[in-house]
Amino acid sequence: MPLDFNALANVPRLLLEAQLKPIQGTRFQPTGFPNLGAATYDGPDGKRMLLVESAQSMANRLETVCWDKTTDDWVAPLKGLPVIKVLDKQGRSITNTVLEAHRTNSPYILEGKDTAVLDQLKKELADMEEGPVDIRKLASVLLRLDTNALLHGVFLAKSDLAGGRLRLPRALSAFIEAQDVREAQSGGVKNDHVRPGKGGEGQTSKEGFGNVPFSRSEFTSPRITAYFNLDLAQIRGYGLGESVTRLLIATALFKIRSFLEGGLRLRTACDLECDTLTVTRPQGFVVPERVALETGLPALITKVAEEKRWLAPEKRVTTVRWEASAKTSKKNKEAVDGTE
Repeated sequence: MPLDFNALANVPRLLLEAQLKPIQGTRFQPTGFPNLGAATYDGPDGKRMLLVESAQSMANRLETVCWDKTTDDWVAPLKGLPVIKVLDKQGRSITNTVLEAHRTNSPYILEGKDTAVLDQLKKELADMEEGPVDIRKLASVLLRLDTNALLHGVFLAKSDLAGGRLRLPRALSAFIEAQDVREAQSGGVKNDHVRPGKGGEGQTSKEGFGNVPFSRSEFTSPRITAYFNLDLAQIRGYGLGESVTRLLIATALFKIRSFLEGGLRLRTACDLECDTLTVTRPQGFVVPERVALETGLPALITKVAEEKRWLAPEKRVTTVRWEASAKTSKKNKEAVDGTE
């Protein structure tokens, strides 16, 4: 049975909420930020709120569930989607645009000696050096190189690419919040039963000897919610046709389903499970089950290929050899030496 997205035809957003809970016990550990720690804040109703997972981290997690690191390829339902792989000097794969935080704008793709992708982008987007950026043309180029970027966004920040103005915002965004939170303070000791006093004053020696007490901050909450926002207006605005639009929607929903069903072990002390998934907008739309998405995605990929939106399957993987350019090496040296 084909995937039915008719209920999404004339709405600008698809909004979802998933109610989560710890898979064991009541405590969980949120994401932490440098010089800040856990991000707590007051909600509009005065309740103490907590950011459990940020939009940036969620983007990475929604991408990770799509990549099979064992085979170094898309998971089965997404095989055939274009991707850029980075290889080392020996031809071994070291990263790709699904796993790279900045996708096509990864320094391993645009800042090395191999300028194949950079040269291709310059050639195909040369007419945007002046005047407004043609988002539809940019989306068409990225569709053939790095389809994933059409969902998670990209900012090609190089000055020789339209003056660093080429960007697509995230079409799929997400975050996790907890409300009415309470702190759960605990701690422990790193034990050294051989030389317990070697560190002194509760500190380990530089070699790691000694007993060291530590504190640990976790939280409890009666309501942990994952929010997902799919910008349907942006996807349709790419002007890539109905088949590509359906493919991007199905891929986004597959990412969400896969994350909620198998990707909720966010940290050692933050292992969650999904109680319910609710569509808050538009009313009447039902998110297809994961098995339906897994069944329908290959046909959608084939359909886009038949429309000549991308190359033959064997040509949909663009490879780049990573070797730092002289310019990049100089910048790294200056940063280390403090001369930048």
